[in-house]
Amino acid sequence: MAITLVNPDNLPTVDVYRQVAIASGSRMVFVAGQVAWGAGGVTVGEGDLAAQVEQCYLNVATALAGAGGSFDDVAKLTIYVVDWTPDKMPLLLDGVSRAAAKLGAAPVPPATLIGVAALDVPEHLVEIEATAVLD
Repeated sequence: MAITLVNPDNLPTVDVYRQVAIASGSRMVFVAGQVAWGAGGVTVGEGDLAAQVEQCYLNVATALAGAGGSFDDVAKLTIYVVDWTPDKMPLLLDGVSRAAAKLGAAPVPPATLIGVAALDVPEHLVEIEATAVLD
């Protein structure tokens, strides 16, 4: 496996992700921001942040599989959430948990969460992009 996830000493331990990803692979994969579109291009979970987070993670996993990878290869995630407030964290975590259960993996690479005013279409509440490293 090309990615080792760690929480170094003297940094806070965060339950939902690891602070550092150490990459040893030779191929980098950059996944464009994935929104909550199903395969047919229709928004999944309109108005439901947890459902949209789940669909975004599933779309990232599909993109990674297309490159020959999986969430085990992800070195970094960036998550953009419309009108972010801390009270939305349980919904975000619920969506991540649901996606992890479907994927059979715990997607816990380093992540950055950014609140934004809007995304590409008004129905989209979240967008997730990934950087992966494959052997």
